Amino acid sequence: MRALIADDEPHLAHYLRDQLALLWPELEIVHIARNGIDAAQRIRDLEPDLAFLDIQMPGLNGLEVAQGIEGSTRVVFVTAYDEYALQAFEHAALDYVLKPLKNERLARTLERIKAASAPALPDARLADALARLMAPPQQPRLRHIRAAQGELTHQVALGDILFFQADDKYTVVRTAGAEHLIRTTITDLAAQLDPDRFWQIHRATLINLDWLEGTRRDENSRLFVRIKGHAGELPVSRAFVHMFKAM
Repeated sequence: MRALIADDEPHLAHYLRDQLALLWPELEIVHIARNGIDAAQRIRDLEPDLAFLDIQMPGLNGLEVAQGIEGSTRVVFVTAYDEYALQAFEHAALDYVLKPLKNERLARTLERIKAASAPALPDARLADALARLMAPPQQPRLRHIRAAQGELTHQVALGDILFFQADDKYTVVRTAGAEHLIRTTITDLAAQLDPDRFWQIHRATLINLDWLEGTRRDENSRLFVRIKGHAGELPVSRAFVHMFKAM
């Protein structure tokens, strides 16, 4: 599952992030927002499964952020103010946790979330459910990439993308005129893009064949590709060299 944290006090937000990492290592924190407007925008763009929201924040308060959620993101309020609890649950909050945050209380919240996300299935549907779990996931093909650049979110057409390249916690989306950053991994992108058009050439690199200019081998027989609109060369790892033998 993926989660967003929103708190205008950075040390409290980072403390919550660290406690979540200890109590639920599999939970991915996709963004930490410093105010309500940033939280609302990121929830809309990233569509996390969970949002841990403070109540009192600049721009929009946590209740206003929750009220504006249109997707499936569920909310847990983490706040020092107990007088908003009734309003919180009117917004279908999963829980209302008071600061100062206590590990035992947060652990109970996470157990409740996990239980709510794994509903029991009737016996008659169990076989079908297991079959679906065993089958490889079928992800929808991407039609464009939504990428942040500063305060703006760009919708980048797939045809304009030269290549994707992993960079620390982000993936760089390179076009002929710009670079954008997204959090989707190379593996997830490869599963959602047309394999006849986008080739993975390295664990960290995915190229658009429409922009492939040529290949080159160095004195050690290592293979590199050249991309139109990009000055450098991209290395091809041994696991993917075979894809270029027919070229």
